[in-house]
Amino acid sequence: VCPRGQRTDDNKICRECMGSPDRYDWLYLGFMAMLPLVLHWFFIEWSSGKKSSSALLQHVTALFECSIAAIVTLLISDPVGSLHIHSCKVKKLSDWYTMLYNPSPDYITTVHCTHEAVYPLYTIVFIYYAFCLVLMMLLRPLLVKKIACGLGKSDRFKSIYAALYFFPILTVLQAVGGGLLYYAFPYIILVLSLVTLAVYMSASEVESFKDLLVRKKRLVVLFSHWLLHAYGIISISKLDKLEQDLPLLALVPAPALFYLLTAKYTEPSRILSEGGNGH
Repeated sequence: VCPRGQRTDDNKICRECMGSPDRYDWLYLGFMAMLPLVLHWFFIEWSSGKKSSSALLQHVTALFECSIAAIVTLLISDPVGSLHIHSCKVKKLSDWYTMLYNPSPDYITTVHCTHEAVYPLYTIVFIYYAFCLVLMMLLRPLLVKKIACGLGKSDRFKSIYAALYFFPILTVLQAVGGGLLYYAFPYIILVLSLVTLAVYMSASEVESFKDLLVRKKRLVVLFSHWLLHAYGIISISKLDKLEQDLPLLALVPAPALFYLLTAKYTEPSRILSEGGNGH
C-alpha cells in the first residue's frame, strides 16, 4: 500500500505523484463539478414556480457556491495554495478500483494494499461535494427565507431539501462508478443534452423559431444545452488535432434545428387527425 499522493511504478515501488492532469482529466473534473450545479438549477426552477421572482438570484447563488467550493478544493489540494494540482496518470479502469485487487498469497490471508492510484481524481470530488454542501447550508437558507416571499413556507425550501437528497446520491455514484464515469462521461453528456432538450422543447410546445424568441428563458435553456453539447464533443475529441476537431463544434446546433424543422410533422393532433381522415 502506498501513502496518499503516491502510486506504484512498474517495479512495484511507491512513487510520489508529481505529474499534472491532462486535458481529459480536467474535463472529467469539470463534469463532476457541473453535476451538482445543474441539479441545483433544475430543482430551483422546479420549485420556484412561474410567479416567483427569486429564481434568478437563487441560480446565481448556486453558481457562487459551486465556484467557491471548486476554488477552495483546488487551493487545499497538493500543492497547497495553488490552483494547479499534482496527479498520477490514469492507465486503465482497474486503477480506480484497487480495493478489488487485494492479493491473497496463501489463499487464506488477504493483504490489504488499497490506495488511490488515480490521485487525486477520486477523492477530490468528495472534497468538492462536501464544500458545496457546507456552503449551501450556510448561504441558501438565509437567502431563500428573505427573497422567496412569493412561495409558501413548505415550497420555498424545496430546492434545499432536494440537494440534501442528491448530494448523497452523487457521492455514492462517485464512490461506486467513478472509473466508469471517467471513461463514459462525454457520451453521457451528449445523450442527456439531446434528451433533455427534446423533452423541454416538447413540454414548452416549441415548434418554430418564433416560439423560441417569444421568451428569453427558452433561449437561455437552448444555449445552455448547446454549451453542454459542445462540452461533450470537446471531451470526446480532446481537441488533439484542432484542424479536425474544431469543425465538429459546428454540429452543436444540429439537433435543435432538426427538432424545429420536423416538429410540425410529428405533432400528435395532426397525426391523429390525418389517421382519422384516412379511415
